[in-house]
Amino acid sequence: MNRLTRITAILIHLQSKKLVTAKDIAQRFHVSLRTVYRDIKTLQDAGVPIGSENGIGYFIVEGYSLPPIMITEEEANALVVAEKLIMNQGDLSLKKDFDSLLYKIKSVLRSFQKENVALLEDRISPSSLKGGAVSNSLSNLQRAITKNQVVKIVYRSIYKGEITEREVEPLGLYFSSTAWILISHCRSRNDYREFRLDRIIDYKITGETFKSQADFTLNKYFSEKYDYS
Repeated sequence: MNRLTRITAILIHLQSKKLVTAKDIAQRFHVSLRTVYRDIKTLQDAGVPIGSENGIGYFIVEGYSLPPIMITEEEANALVVAEKLIMNQGDLSLKKDFDSLLYKIKSVLRSFQKENVALLEDRISPSSLKGGAVSNSLSNLQRAITKNQVVKIVYRSIYKGEITEREVEPLGLYFSSTAWILISHCRSRNDYREFRLDRIIDYKITGETFKSQADFTLNKYFSEKYDYS
């Protein structure tokens, strides 16, 4: 990767996150920290408003944005794989959101890229089987996680078929082999609980917010749950 290409990629990388460390940039582009500092200064000298927090990282000043970026052929092809995976995962709300995003991305592709995407769409499949568990709440639950909103759910248990009403504090989501799973702090049980989205009969995002668990991550959750060491 030549320097001009790397500097452009660094700028895109900076816009993808709220804060980016020099170490992250160095590891992604396989360069030294000294090179990262030099590239950042080049961008700043070119008028890009890059700020920094001592000992933490770099950020793009709010309000700055790049002009529309060009997508490579490999990136366009990767979209096809992502589309197939999402279309096969079972949640209707995620399908709708991704479909809308995909139309926007396809609109900026060059003619030959559009032709290649159309060709690959009929020749790539993540599985010969369709996802079995269907849900339609992932999009709203994602928003509830980011906004720390309490959710009221009506849930049918998997093994006994019992129907219960609960208030939960949504913390994370993951996809098992067949269904999306919501990890929450259940107020009824005063503990973490997992809920399959296809078993949620009804739900309501309340106006109530809960205290953010800023240190919660899926890696930490699974490590403690399965006692990884």
